[in-house]
Amino acid sequence: MAAINRLTVIALLLLLWGVRIVWGLVSLQIRHHTDYVLQARKQQEEEVSLQAPRGSIYDRNGQALAISVPVESVSVNPMRMNNVQLASNVLAGMLHLDQKVLFDRLTTARANRKGFLWVKHRLDPFETEHLKNLNLEWATFHTESQRHYPKAETAAHVIGNVYEEEKGAAGVEKAFETTLKGRAGSERLVMDVKRRGLESHIDSVPQSGIPLTLTIDERLQYIAEKELKAQVELKHARYGTAIVMDPYNGEIIALANYPTYDPNKAKLPGENKWARFNLGVSVPFEPGSIYKVVTLSAALETTNLTPESMIPTGNGTLKLPGRVVHEAHGGYGTITLQQVLEKSSNIGAILIGTRVGREKMYEYSRKFGFGEKSGVGLPAESRGLLRTLDRWGTTSLASVSMGQEISTTSVQLARACSVIANGGMLVKPKLVLKRGDKLEPTEAPVRVLKPETVMTMRMMMEGVVLRGTAKTTARLDGYTSAGKTGTAQIFENGHYTHLYNASFMGFAPVTNPRLVIVVTLNGTEGNSGMGGSAAGPVFKAIATEAMRLMDVPKDIPDDEIALKKELKSAPVMEDVSIAGLSERSIMEDDPSLKELLAAQEAEAALPKDEVIPAAAANAKIQKVPVVPDFRGKSVRNVVEMASAEGIEVTIQGSGVARAQLPAAGRPMHRGERVRVVFAR
Repeated sequence: MAAINRLTVIALLLLLWGVRIVWGLVSLQIRHHTDYVLQARKQQEEEVSLQAPRGSIYDRNGQALAISVPVESVSVNPMRMNNVQLASNVLAGMLHLDQKVLFDRLTTARANRKGFLWVKHRLDPFETEHLKNLNLEWATFHTESQRHYPKAETAAHVIGNVYEEEKGAAGVEKAFETTLKGRAGSERLVMDVKRRGLESHIDSVPQSGIPLTLTIDERLQYIAEKELKAQVELKHARYGTAIVMDPYNGEIIALANYPTYDPNKAKLPGENKWARFNLGVSVPFEPGSIYKVVTLSAALETTNLTPESMIPTGNGTLKLPGRVVHEAHGGYGTITLQQVLEKSSNIGAILIGTRVGREKMYEYSRKFGFGEKSGVGLPAESRGLLRTLDRWGTTSLASVSMGQEISTTSVQLARACSVIANGGMLVKPKLVLKRGDKLEPTEAPVRVLKPETVMTMRMMMEGVVLRGTAKTTARLDGYTSAGKTGTAQIFENGHYTHLYNASFMGFAPVTNPRLVIVVTLNGTEGNSGMGGSAAGPVFKAIATEAMRLMDVPKDIPDDEIALKKELKSAPVMEDVSIAGLSERSIMEDDPSLKELLAAQEAEAALPKDEVIPAAAANAKIQKVPVVPDFRGKSVRNVVEMASAEGIEVTIQGSGVARAQLPAAGRPMHRGERVRVVFAR
């Protein structure tokens, strides 16, 4: 009986033992299987991220501006190191690392039984070669990518640069980070109990970023940067910007800033503080007289003023509440509206702006895109400043009319100038031509000016180059050109200084503009630092090369080119917007302004056939030729008449002459052309 009880107990114990084993197996292989697998993987495997190459950036002709090149990175297995101190000394010395920091990292990794530790990403070729020659069994090399900019400084502010981990830091690199960065992959390294590598598995393959093709033309970009640098240094300016834009679709062909930087190199101590600013997009300034294009455009659209309307600018001094406005070269007396633009008369612009009125001036300033971002798509773009009407002071209308109390960027000016060049449409600036193989859509433009207003403004802006403030600096050999100069005092430390923002914006050729070019130099001084003499030559140099590169047919005969060369020694009347602001009373109530406005109204009230003969009579007394009346005549008759009078004409269209500029009876100026429009 005792033996049976003993057997029962043993059988029961064996059964319990068997149940325990079975339960353990169930727990190990079924219930907690996943947990144990993960623990095993953690002990035997290391997961490594595989970097995806960034998408390349190209210019419009396929020239590489930013590429990712393969480079070696190195990792180590601290568990396989026999002497951590020695290993840290070798690696630190060869890879230019801090030895103490590296030793601490290796020691910590060993303590945590880590078999994988990154030592350095993106070695240079010399480091890679020397380290590989040591044949260290605990070191592993990995191929990663490094951003490289083959053209160095060319278009640096447009392209931007990346941080060390290849994340966009500026320019297109930052603005299109999600497009360019790609998707990282992952790799598993399998190791034995001593943390020695056995094999590897690719869990996910890295996907390269999408390449971008920019609207930039690397050839014209290089020319713009070269000419801008030379002029900034010549004029001892602080910095400068030059922008070249297609006026019809907003494509930016070149965007140059100086000083600049090499995106392949890290920022160095003592680097110029402006070097990494995208000045043309991010730094606003008062435009000065260049803004008179907006003022006169608004006047042609909203008043009865025409290019021949007489504007009594007086003796060159206009007293406003708390300030006095001067002309740059004394008084001009009574001049035409066209001459207001050519001579860049400040008083004339104020009188014209007063005719336009506050509401319409603000409305057209907004229509031209001022006070809002242009939409170019680069980081840190400034919207400039156009204050709402409720924040305008009593002399704000006068100030805005001649380009003060408003701030703008160079890219906004290029956009505004494109309105005149393209027939009256406001376009959105564009920098990206294609994403991968897909064309980037172009936003539909918005009409701003009537076509007839645009034609008039083109001819008036051509007058600035033929007879006005840019007649010796912005005239092209073989091509007609048009534009406007601007010289605005720089406001600093609570007052206006004797330093200037010297600007020129223009386009060429006049009848069929191919490009708009805006040039701005900040911090010029003296007579040689004004808009025409400082910015005009850069416009000319860039436009000349652009016409050649684009194979644009010349529209000026060779004999006329010779005549223009003879006129280059003629003195230039520069423009300056002289400030000194006050907002203590109402501009329209000022007595001196009222007198001038009354005189202007009296001139405007006269019929044209009364005003023009008076001008013709004065011209006759002074033996100055006057413009013939070509209207109603055929092309052949116009050419014969012009030849007999020794007058240069530009023919547009066919049929019968319907319109002309300058108007019939107006005094002719040396080198002036008469544009005659024909229609059937």
